[in-house]
Amino acid sequence: MKLHNLKPAAGSTHSRRRIGRGPGSGLGGTSTRGHKGAKARSGYSKKIGFEGGQMPLQRRLPKFGFKNINHKEYFAVNLSTLQRLAEEKNLTKIGLAELRAAGIVKGKNTLVKILAKGELKAALEVEANAFSKTAEEAIKAVGGNTTII
Repeated sequence: MKLHNLKPAAGSTHSRRRIGRGPGSGLGGTSTRGHKGAKARSGYSKKIGFEGGQMPLQRRLPKFGFKNINHKEYFAVNLSTLQRLAEEKNLTKIGLAELRAAGIVKGKNTLVKILAKGELKAALEVEANAFSKTAEEAIKAVGGNTTII
């Protein structure tokens, strides 16, 4: 094998069409772009959703839905969680600081709502942003107190 015998492996190369190199190439003139129109010009790029001038799908479909700008997202904490926390840490007062310290609530600005799932046996003073009616009744039934922050 010598340098003058070297050539690419069979099928590894393709003949490249040299477009726009004059009439002798057979691909001169319009350079495979056809006649006139946006696609024939330099700088053309098809926009996302363009359907050839037809009204695009995202404009044909109706808008729907509603987003309430005053909606508040609460993190739910159940009575069973409060009971478990009170037993583990021997607490009588549970507020947002205690819930964050225990790793139940994450985030400084998280709103907390106490829900009535589970059973509460200890008389606790509970501070939260919101309470369900049944949770509030259950806390007061065992001699506890609720405070809305």
